[in-house]
Amino acid sequence: MKRDVGAELDVDITAPTTLEFQIAVAPHPGAEVTESLSFELNGAAIEAKEIAGAHGNRIHIFDADQGTLKVRYAATVKGQADPPPVTDVDLSTYLRPSRYAETDKFFGFAATEFGQYADSATLLEKVSSWVGTRLKYVPGSSDPIDGAADTLLAGAGVCRDYAHLVVALLRAVNVPARMVSVYAPGCAPMDFHAVAEAFVDGHWRVVDATCLAPRQAMVRIATGRDAADTAFLDNHKGAITLNRTEVTAVVDGDLPTDRVPELVTLG
Repeated sequence: MKRDVGAELDVDITAPTTLEFQIAVAPHPGAEVTESLSFELNGAAIEAKEIAGAHGNRIHIFDADQGTLKVRYAATVKGQADPPPVTDVDLSTYLRPSRYAETDKFFGFAATEFGQYADSATLLEKVSSWVGTRLKYVPGSSDPIDGAADTLLAGAGVCRDYAHLVVALLRAVNVPARMVSVYAPGCAPMDFHAVAEAFVDGHWRVVDATCLAPRQAMVRIATGRDAADTAFLDNHKGAITLNRTEVTAVVDGDLPTDRVPELVTLG
């Protein structure tokens, strides 16, 4: 499979700041990746420092004065990546509550809804289907500070809200789960997409309760506890306005066919 992905962002910086971007695809061992990334402030190129985060997350950071920033990224991924590694510390970390996936608020609720299911593969399917039918996908319906409990009460959200609720419920029934930002060919509306990833049958399996795009074509960007670890843009100190975000993600040929019960590994 060949996938072409990319993003263009236009940002107004109204006070000097430090910016961090997570828009470059994570390393894909076993696949061939070619890419380009540029930052221009008021027409002048900026050299960003790349920081290696957990799970291959690539954080591009730099200080910026006032002005107009243009960000351009493009990548081609040929082939499928090797399955992501599984470590003991991951299996411990991703059972714990986090900022947007407040697992400790869901123990009783999750036990009532899903306690009758014993194996993790069945739990994965049931939680994904339950969240997908319980929530309505409504752009603009949620706040950037909303967590999984807020999403459950609201009954609506966007992809990150679906992913947070899936993660919180899976952790609450003792299935390690985490959040992944991805490029998602076929996604409509097209944007940076958020999905969950759960440890099932010895591997990390991707879960997308929105069913907006086939999981087999997705390309990993960043992985972490929740949106606090995977945001595509972070601003420290000054002030910014994000004027435009355009994301592209396509496959060469037909999109794969996806089914909720199928166990899929991101690659």
